[in-house]
Amino acid sequence: MALDPNMTFKLADKATFRSVGDSGVILMIDSGQIYSCNSTAEAFLRMTDGNKSLGETADAVCEEFEVSREQLLSDLEELLTYLQSEGVIDSINADT
Repeated sequence: MALDPNMTFKLADKATFRSVGDSGVILMIDSGQIYSCNSTAEAFLRMTDGNKSLGETADAVCEEFEVSREQLLSDLEELLTYLQSEGVIDSINADT
């Protein structure tokens, strides 16, 4: 998946997310599958609300952590590909 900073993402309807300290937990309601995530992924998911673009969210995460935008976007490409394949996160068409 090529990441476009204008893309928007949201948790899938069948997923819930909770911050737990510096990390996070995702629960898939339909299967009971649980995913844990590190602090950077937690910050990204906490800010991923379906309203902010990927670029806006990445900028906010970069302000919270000492990471370059380029490195973060590279890491997010891998994370988003995985989360989408697992049905945890959905992309929102910019035209909707």
